[in-house]
Amino acid sequence: MRIKCIRLLVGMIAVLPCLVLAGGIEELQKFVSFSATGQATFIQRVYDNAGVLVQESSGDIKFSRPGKFKWHYLEPYEQLLVGDGEFLWVYDKDLQQVTQMSLDRALGSSPAALLYGSKDIESYFGLEALSPQGGLVWVRVIPYEESGMFERIEIGLSSSMVKKMTLYDYFGQRTIIEFDRFVVPSNFSADEFRFEVPENADLVTQ
Repeated sequence: MRIKCIRLLVGMIAVLPCLVLAGGIEELQKFVSFSATGQATFIQRVYDNAGVLVQESSGDIKFSRPGKFKWHYLEPYEQLLVGDGEFLWVYDKDLQQVTQMSLDRALGSSPAALLYGSKDIESYFGLEALSPQGGLVWVRVIPYEESGMFERIEIGLSSSMVKKMTLYDYFGQRTIIEFDRFVVPSNFSADEFRFEVPENADLVTQ
Protein backbone atom coordinates (compact mmCIF):
# COMPACT_ATOMS: atom_id res chain seq x y z
CA MET A 1 0.00 0.00 0.00
CA ARG A 2 2.83 2.42 0.89
CA ILE A 3 4.65 1.66 -2.38
CA LYS A 4 1.48 2.26 -4.39
CA CYS A 5 1.02 5.65 -2.73
CA ILE A 6 4.62 6.69 -3.42
CA ARG A 7 4.14 6.00 -7.13
CA LEU A 8 1.17 8.35 -7.12
CA LEU A 9 3.05 11.24 -5.52
CA VAL A 10 3.04 13.50 -8.59
CA GLY A 11 1.08 16.19 -6.84
CA MET A 12 -1.12 16.83 -3.84
CA ILE A 13 -4.26 15.70 -5.70
CA ALA A 14 -2.70 12.31 -6.41
CA VAL A 15 -2.07 11.74 -2.72
CA LEU A 16 -5.75 11.90 -1.76
CA PRO A 17 -6.74 8.43 -3.08
CA CYS A 18 -4.07 6.88 -0.87
CA LEU A 19 -5.40 8.67 2.20
CA VAL A 20 -8.93 7.49 1.45
CA LEU A 21 -7.84 3.90 0.86
CA ALA A 22 -5.94 3.82 4.14
CA GLY A 23 -9.23 4.52 5.89
CA GLY A 24 -10.56 1.01 5.29
CA ILE A 25 -7.72 -0.62 7.23
CA GLU A 26 -7.88 1.98 9.98
CA GLU A 27 -11.65 1.54 10.35
CA LEU A 28 -11.29 -2.24 10.65
CA GLN A 29 -8.52 -1.90 13.22
CA LYS A 30 -10.67 0.53 15.22
CA PHE A 31 -13.61 -1.88 15.13
CA VAL A 32 -11.47 -4.76 16.38
CA SER A 33 -9.84 -2.61 19.07
CA PHE A 34 -13.02 -1.10 20.51
CA SER A 35 -15.60 -3.87 20.03
CA ALA A 36 -14.83 -6.00 23.07
CA THR A 37 -18.52 -6.94 23.19
CA GLY A 38 -21.36 -6.45 20.75
CA GLN A 39 -24.52 -7.73 19.12
CA ALA A 40 -26.28 -7.31 15.79
CA THR A 41 -28.79 -8.82 13.40
CA PHE A 42 -27.73 -10.16 10.00
CA ILE A 43 -28.94 -11.33 6.62
CA GLN A 44 -26.75 -13.86 4.81
CA ARG A 45 -26.98 -14.59 1.09
CA VAL A 46 -25.01 -17.26 -0.77
CA TYR A 47 -24.40 -17.05 -4.53
CA ASP A 48 -22.99 -19.80 -6.75
CA ASN A 49 -20.13 -19.27 -9.22
CA ALA A 50 -22.64 -18.05 -11.83
CA GLY A 51 -23.93 -15.34 -9.47
CA VAL A 52 -27.25 -17.08 -8.80
CA LEU A 53 -28.72 -16.76 -5.29
CA VAL A 54 -28.86 -20.27 -3.84
CA GLN A 55 -29.52 -19.62 -0.16
CA GLU A 56 -30.74 -16.82 2.10
CA SER A 57 -30.83 -16.90 5.90
CA SER A 58 -31.06 -14.47 8.78
CA GLY A 59 -30.56 -14.28 12.51
CA ASP A 60 -28.58 -12.50 15.19
CA ILE A 61 -25.14 -12.55 16.76
CA LYS A 62 -23.68 -11.76 20.16
CA PHE A 63 -19.99 -11.77 21.03
CA SER A 64 -17.46 -11.08 23.75
CA ARG A 65 -13.79 -11.09 22.74
CA PRO A 66 -11.86 -13.25 22.68
CA GLY A 67 -13.67 -16.39 21.60
CA LYS A 68 -17.13 -16.07 23.15
CA PHE A 69 -20.05 -15.71 20.79
CA LYS A 70 -23.48 -16.86 19.65
CA TRP A 71 -24.28 -16.98 15.96
CA HIS A 72 -27.98 -17.82 15.81
CA TYR A 73 -29.66 -18.63 12.50
CA LEU A 74 -33.42 -18.18 12.83
CA GLU A 75 -34.63 -18.35 9.21
CA PRO A 76 -35.25 -20.42 7.12
CA TYR A 77 -34.33 -23.02 9.77
CA GLU A 78 -32.79 -22.75 13.21
CA GLN A 79 -29.13 -23.45 13.84
CA LEU A 80 -27.00 -22.23 16.74
CA LEU A 81 -23.23 -21.80 16.89
CA VAL A 82 -21.77 -21.04 20.32
CA GLY A 83 -18.18 -20.33 21.27
CA ASP A 84 -17.60 -20.58 25.01
CA GLY A 85 -13.92 -19.58 24.96
CA GLU A 86 -12.71 -23.19 24.77
CA PHE A 87 -15.01 -25.07 22.40
CA LEU A 88 -17.23 -24.35 19.43
CA TRP A 89 -20.67 -25.95 19.67
CA VAL A 90 -22.85 -26.29 16.56
CA TYR A 91 -26.46 -27.25 17.26
CA ASP A 92 -28.73 -28.24 14.39
CA LYS A 93 -32.21 -28.27 15.87
CA ASP A 94 -33.88 -30.13 12.99
CA LEU A 95 -31.27 -32.91 13.03
CA GLN A 96 -31.12 -32.93 16.83
CA GLN A 97 -27.33 -33.03 16.57
CA VAL A 98 -24.57 -31.13 18.36
CA THR A 99 -21.02 -30.95 17.01
CA GLN A 100 -18.21 -30.00 19.39
CA MET A 101 -14.71 -28.95 18.29
CA SER A 102 -11.73 -27.02 19.57
CA LEU A 103 -12.38 -23.29 19.33
CA ASP A 104 -8.79 -22.49 18.36
CA ARG A 105 -8.99 -24.88 15.44
CA ALA A 106 -12.43 -23.64 14.42
CA LEU A 107 -11.56 -19.92 14.51
CA GLY A 108 -7.94 -19.71 13.38
CA SER A 109 -7.97 -17.60 10.22
CA SER A 110 -11.70 -17.98 9.60
CA PRO A 111 -13.94 -14.93 8.99
CA ALA A 112 -15.34 -15.44 12.48
CA ALA A 113 -11.98 -14.47 13.96
CA LEU A 114 -12.48 -10.97 12.58
CA LEU A 115 -15.67 -10.46 14.57
CA TYR A 116 -14.94 -12.17 17.86
CA GLY A 117 -11.47 -13.64 17.87
CA SER A 118 -8.24 -12.13 19.14
CA LYS A 119 -7.58 -8.43 18.59
CA ASP A 120 -4.30 -9.40 16.90
CA ILE A 121 -5.93 -9.92 13.48
CA GLU A 122 -2.75 -9.15 11.52
CA SER A 123 -1.21 -12.36 12.85
CA TYR A 124 -3.80 -14.28 10.83
CA PHE A 125 -4.66 -11.96 7.94
CA GLY A 126 -3.09 -9.69 5.38
CA LEU A 127 -4.96 -6.39 4.94
CA GLU A 128 -5.37 -4.46 1.69
CA ALA A 129 -7.31 -1.21 1.39
CA LEU A 130 -9.94 -0.97 -1.37
CA SER A 131 -11.76 1.97 -2.92
CA PRO A 132 -14.87 3.29 -1.12
CA GLN A 133 -18.14 2.01 -2.54
CA GLY A 134 -21.80 2.29 -1.61
CA GLY A 135 -21.11 4.78 1.17
CA LEU A 136 -18.70 2.37 2.89
CA VAL A 137 -14.92 2.13 3.20
CA TRP A 138 -13.61 -1.29 2.24
CA VAL A 139 -10.70 -3.51 3.15
CA ARG A 140 -9.71 -6.86 1.63
CA VAL A 141 -8.67 -9.48 4.16
CA ILE A 142 -6.59 -12.45 3.01
CA PRO A 143 -6.04 -15.39 5.41
CA TYR A 144 -2.43 -16.47 5.72
CA GLU A 145 -3.62 -20.05 6.24
CA GLU A 146 -4.64 -21.39 2.83
CA SER A 147 -6.31 -24.49 4.28
CA GLY A 148 -9.37 -22.48 5.31
CA MET A 149 -12.67 -22.33 3.44
CA PHE A 150 -12.27 -18.81 2.07
CA GLU A 151 -9.76 -17.33 -0.33
CA ARG A 152 -10.45 -13.74 0.70
CA ILE A 153 -12.96 -11.56 2.54
CA GLU A 154 -13.96 -7.99 1.72
CA ILE A 155 -15.34 -5.91 4.57
CA GLY A 156 -17.33 -2.69 4.28
CA LEU A 157 -17.38 -0.35 7.28
CA SER A 158 -18.96 2.92 8.31
CA SER A 159 -18.08 4.88 11.46
CA SER A 160 -15.74 2.05 12.56
CA MET A 161 -18.62 -0.46 12.41
CA VAL A 162 -18.78 -3.54 10.19
CA LYS A 163 -21.75 -3.22 7.85
CA LYS A 164 -21.08 -5.83 5.21
CA MET A 165 -18.82 -8.83 4.60
CA THR A 166 -18.32 -10.57 1.25
CA LEU A 167 -16.62 -13.95 1.48
CA TYR A 168 -15.10 -15.64 -1.58
CA ASP A 169 -14.38 -19.36 -1.44
CA TYR A 170 -12.05 -21.41 -3.66
CA PHE A 171 -14.91 -22.65 -5.87
CA GLY A 172 -16.12 -19.25 -7.04
CA GLN A 173 -18.98 -19.14 -4.55
CA ARG A 174 -19.72 -15.83 -2.81
CA THR A 175 -21.36 -15.25 0.58
CA ILE A 176 -22.60 -11.77 1.48
CA ILE A 177 -23.48 -10.94 5.10
CA GLU A 178 -25.16 -7.63 5.89
CA PHE A 179 -25.29 -6.46 9.51
CA ASP A 180 -27.85 -4.20 11.11
CA ARG A 181 -28.67 -2.87 14.59
CA PHE A 182 -25.06 -3.21 15.73
CA VAL A 183 -24.69 -2.36 19.43
CA VAL A 184 -21.15 -1.94 20.78
CA PRO A 185 -20.44 -2.42 23.62
CA SER A 186 -23.13 -4.77 24.97
CA ASN A 187 -23.74 -6.20 28.41
CA PHE A 188 -24.25 -9.95 28.82
CA SER A 189 -24.91 -12.22 31.76
CA ALA A 190 -22.14 -14.51 33.01
CA ASP A 191 -23.73 -17.59 31.43
CA GLU A 192 -24.70 -15.98 28.10
CA PHE A 193 -22.15 -18.03 26.15
CA ARG A 194 -22.45 -21.29 28.05
CA PHE A 195 -23.85 -24.18 26.04
CA GLU A 196 -25.57 -27.29 27.35
CA VAL A 197 -26.30 -30.21 25.05
CA PRO A 198 -30.09 -30.55 24.76
CA GLU A 199 -31.71 -33.79 25.83
CA ASN A 200 -32.18 -36.31 23.01
CA ALA A 201 -29.54 -34.58 20.87
CA ASP A 202 -26.64 -36.63 19.50
CA LEU A 203 -23.15 -35.30 20.35
CA VAL A 204 -20.38 -35.54 17.74
CA THR A 205 -16.83 -34.47 18.68
CA GLN A 206 -14.18 -33.46 16.19
